[in-house]
Amino acid sequence: GTWVTFGSQISDEMAENLMTVAYENGVNLFDTAEVYASGRAEITLGNIIKKKGWRRSSFVVTTKIYWGGQAETERGLSRKHIIEGLRGSLSRLQLDYVDIVFANRNDVNSPMEGLMFSGVCVSVGFAEVVRAMTFVINQGMAMYWGTSRWSAMEIMEAYSVARQFNLIPPVCEQAEYHYFQRDKVEVQLPELYHKIGVGAMTWSPLACGLITGKYSDGVPECSRAAMKGYQWLKERVYSEEGRRQLAKIKELHLLADRLGCTAAQLAIAWCLRSEGVSSVLLGVSNTDQLLENLGALRVLSQMTPQTVSEMDALLGNKPHSKKESRA
Repeated sequence: GTWVTFGSQISDEMAENLMTVAYENGVNLFDTAEVYASGRAEITLGNIIKKKGWRRSSFVVTTKIYWGGQAETERGLSRKHIIEGLRGSLSRLQLDYVDIVFANRNDVNSPMEGLMFSGVCVSVGFAEVVRAMTFVINQGMAMYWGTSRWSAMEIMEAYSVARQFNLIPPVCEQAEYHYFQRDKVEVQLPELYHKIGVGAMTWSPLACGLITGKYSDGVPECSRAAMKGYQWLKERVYSEEGRRQLAKIKELHLLADRLGCTAAQLAIAWCLRSEGVSSVLLGVSNTDQLLENLGALRVLSQMTPQTVSEMDALLGNKPHSKKESRA
């Protein structure tokens, strides 16, 4: 993932080092968005890909459309911005196509009232998004499209529109997922995964660094919570809920020690073990962090039902599905 880091927190040289180490260690998906560092993240990513000369068929690039420029017409999920926004992203990335283009949150300004088409009631806003996404795929600008931070109901609506009008449905949802954000990925998305095949690409497995324990004694100067524009994260660390979470994290650190791994590796392996999770996006600022995070793959085999149950008991927040609730 390139949020916060590429084109902002880290140098282009470090970004290249990270991508090189990632690629050489089997990472084949690089995620970005038009809004990251006001487009600079896409430029940095594109420059590195061009310089490395990797076969385009050997990796996946995903980007997200919603927040573009300052003008009203340069943001949102109108047909105009989806098409023009993606063209802008491709130009910055210096690519002919992206593998997945994501609708980065649902557009609250899109008209969502229902209209009747051939006796079928359909939401205008969803129809416009699905038609525009189908267009960019048919034009060869993207292979697939997905959603980011959409509710299960909104994803199902988009799928229904696609099926009704012979358009292309979304294949993936990007969702926040970590110890303290579980309900959507563990309860809502598995239902979509089984019904319509929508997978989950999750982000923030370390809860913006909270899970690593770096904020246990306050906010370090070089941390994300100390950066300009991240006051919300600083407030979260010092909040009552934040203190409760840090107490649970200390207990999970002891479990990690027992399993012979780091707290970060345990948290990432815990995310990967969840049904329907296709990939976990990592946000790192140096190669040591990246190599540590990739070590989570070795921990995955230790995510036994017994270990997961122990972690659930420590966290005390396991969400219950509707079936379990009825039982």
